[in-house]
Amino acid sequence: MESQNVDRTLGLLWRRTLGTPQGSRGPKQRVSVDEVVRAAIKVADEEGLPAFSMRKVADRLGLKLMSIYTYVPGRSELIGLMVDEVMGEQELPPHEGTLRERLTTVAVQMWDEFHRHPWLLQVEESRPWIGPNGSDRWEWQLAAIEGAGFTDLEMDQVITLLGGFTSGAARASVAASRTAEQSGMSDLEWWEINAPVLERVMPPGAYPISGRVGTAAGQEYNAIGDPARSFRFGLDRILDGIEVLLDR
Repeated sequence: MESQNVDRTLGLLWRRTLGTPQGSRGPKQRVSVDEVVRAAIKVADEEGLPAFSMRKVADRLGLKLMSIYTYVPGRSELIGLMVDEVMGEQELPPHEGTLRERLTTVAVQMWDEFHRHPWLLQVEESRPWIGPNGSDRWEWQLAAIEGAGFTDLEMDQVITLLGGFTSGAARASVAASRTAEQSGMSDLEWWEINAPVLERVMPPGAYPISGRVGTAAGQEYNAIGDPARSFRFGLDRILDGIEVLLDR
């Protein structure tokens, strides 16, 4: 990426602080960068990131394709603006309660965000854009464990661990919902249709352990799995380990 695009995108990310002009070239613009970003978020919410394109954003705004590039340098830069924008949707409340409660709040906020905007799970973010909302979020997340007794590197790793686990759990949850939606049937309906064949290839006693566990899980979940429950179980186990680390 050219350095001028990097500089321009950072200026756009911090446009509300820097007062960056709404465009850099061409005739007087019909819409603002904020409107472009909001329209792009709606496109991604409706269609997902693989189908997301600059043309679809332009069409939603009633603009010609090339005019979009007078607002943002390109698709990846626009996605960076979108990511930072949605990070500002939720309030960052003062941290209260125990360390465990504070970290749970941090993880649940990310979980909720992934479900509001599933396309976030499709963003390739090895080198994320540093915008105002992302910076505020990072500071707030670290503040949840400030003074608990971790080193600075451990603080970084704790929040990274929570983020990685939560995104993985949310990805499984979103995929389960998408499968049910696309198939037009619930897990229970799928099981009722396929059970006769499975009973033929899996006679009683063939899989004694998985059969017992699967029956217990199926009766409890009334489905193949319970992504929200798995998220909370996994989060609790991670917090158990973090508390052990702190005790050491």
